[in-house]
Amino acid sequence: MNPSHNSTIWVSELNARPEIRSAFPLSTVRFYDTTLRDGEQTVGVVLSPQQKLEIARKLDELGISRIEAGFPRVSADDADAIRLMLKANLKAELWGFSRAVRADLEELIRLGLRASVIEAPTSDIKMRAYGISADEVLTRVKGAISFAAQNGIRVAFFAVDGTRSQLEFLKKVYLSVLEAGAEEIVVVDTIGACGPEAVEFLVRQICEWVGPKIPVHFHGHDDFGMATACAIAAVRAGATWIQGTINGMGERAGNADIGEIALALRCLYDVPVALDLSKVREVSELVRRSSGYAMEPWKPLVGENLFVRESGAVASQFHIPEAIEPYSSELVRADRRIVLGKKSGLDSIDLKARELGLAISAEQRAPILAAVKNRAIEKRGLVTDQEFREIAQRLTAVAS
Repeated sequence: MNPSHNSTIWVSELNARPEIRSAFPLSTVRFYDTTLRDGEQTVGVVLSPQQKLEIARKLDELGISRIEAGFPRVSADDADAIRLMLKANLKAELWGFSRAVRADLEELIRLGLRASVIEAPTSDIKMRAYGISADEVLTRVKGAISFAAQNGIRVAFFAVDGTRSQLEFLKKVYLSVLEAGAEEIVVVDTIGACGPEAVEFLVRQICEWVGPKIPVHFHGHDDFGMATACAIAAVRAGATWIQGTINGMGERAGNADIGEIALALRCLYDVPVALDLSKVREVSELVRRSSGYAMEPWKPLVGENLFVRESGAVASQFHIPEAIEPYSSELVRADRRIVLGKKSGLDSIDLKARELGLAISAEQRAPILAAVKNRAIEKRGLVTDQEFREIAQRLTAVAS
């Protein structure tokens, strides 16, 4: 393994083995963002119409191809947000969300949306929970989709709990909705019940059922921490659209994280993605701030600590990014820096002193490092730049 100094991606060459890379498509994977609908189902999150417009504009700049604008039949706020988005002249397509209910679709028509997912349960357990039979599901979806198609609405059918559905019934539903006028289908892992191998099997099976001309989406949740892996498996099996949210927000353990998936496809498998990785962190911060939740600083792609180094052993390699990072901070437009704390080393002291323009002799490094470590232990945290200046000035003054 000999990564190029000019490269921004330094992953293992094993990812490029023919038997691995050849399993993935050469075509571009596109993203359908549901942050404003499924993401807002995160417990305690309420986004105003103006916040949704601001997020939609950032999603558009990010390169998101489709934005699920909301569920207006059940939310007047969503209807207001959709009106704002429709006036914003976004490049991304705006999609609605609807049950297999005519009144839901009539609201979309009234607002002027021309595309929507239409959902219905397909698993035995979900149909039982909704108090609806399999025959009723078929009748309702065919009627709703026919009505949508007659009114100029492009439909992607969303099979709720599809991954726990009987395959024979799932096939019957998908083929029936296509016959009724749906143009795309969504494979839905509603409660994150599948591992990547199962997702790959199911998506490949469904792609065979519907044929190569029908776009297939994958919509997954992260209940077992595998939503990104499952989305990658779905692409490997033939899905051309991935549905998800910014930061993976959503109910329970959240949805598939669009940024993580795009990063993995691009960096690990060299799959082209319709998404600007350099803008993900900016959008992530806006969504987090608007939603009012905290996020792990070690979260992939968007975590605040990804390119921050405290450990002395790592700081000694700081000048060779590919030795300590799998991709460049430049790729995702992140700040790369050294911080000081309990785990710092002599190289950390040198790097921080150089950054702050402080002159420290070789003999002063060890006492300053000891003082830094003691301060970090006392405060149970990092030593700020100002605290480091004070330590350095005090000890250099004593030495002189």
